[in-house]
Amino acid sequence: MTAVGTRPGSAAAIDAAREQGRAALVGYLPVGFPDVPRSVDAVRAMVDGGVDVVELGMPYSDPLMDGPVIQHAVDVALRGGTRTRDLLHAVEAVAATGTPVLVMTYWNLVDRYGTARFAADLASAGGAGLITPDLIPDEAGEWITASDATGLERVFLVAPSSTPERLRSTAAACRGWIYAASTMGVTGIRTQVGPAARDLVDRTRAAGAERVCVGLGVSTREQAAEVAGFADGVIVGTAFVRALTEAADAASGLRAVAALAGSLAAGVREGDR
Repeated sequence: MTAVGTRPGSAAAIDAAREQGRAALVGYLPVGFPDVPRSVDAVRAMVDGGVDVVELGMPYSDPLMDGPVIQHAVDVALRGGTRTRDLLHAVEAVAATGTPVLVMTYWNLVDRYGTARFAADLASAGGAGLITPDLIPDEAGEWITASDATGLERVFLVAPSSTPERLRSTAAACRGWIYAASTMGVTGIRTQVGPAARDLVDRTRAAGAERVCVGLGVSTREQAAEVAGFADGVIVGTAFVRALTEAADAASGLRAVAALAGSLAAGVREGDR
């Protein structure tokens, strides 16, 4: 297990990318798809391809934010018996690579496990923090206390509909970075990044956020370069899951994930900052 203070942090990885004159690449995959060992192998392939920060998704029966590709993957993971203990083992395995790993989870799972217990176990496994898509800062008192006690990062979400007041409260409550959802709706691959994404990043920074990463819809090198021109991090999820889903076998799936990560990593280095 990893001691508090020695875990790789995602904020530090984003800052390191910034020092290199580029945005960070944040990659998402759900634990347990197609099974737990192969999901860890896929994350390692993603890291080998150039991902700077990992989002490890905890499968949930009602993933409100996720589109059909990720919904299918988490359904497979749940039917395969993936549970919180598997998530924590996966976190430990990924953190051993030296790459920061955050857990992306709906709040009910943490609440059922016990907030303080989950925070302690995640920290012990080497996790950097939590991304909580359905938890707003106003209702996060227990999590704020637990994350303060364990040194975990808190990543809350903002959207194009977020008010100035919401942006300010979110910026104040986050520790690490803010997840800016580029569009209203669920995750999925889109043909272009809408203009609302840049405006949201600008407004979130004006509200006091130090680091803003953009997700929902990025899937290509060109899109990664576009978003890297104005955001601190480019978040990609559905495209990685699709690469695994469409692969003919395990080996080709790993090659596809690594190749996609390499292409996206090249994109974030091409962003005009």
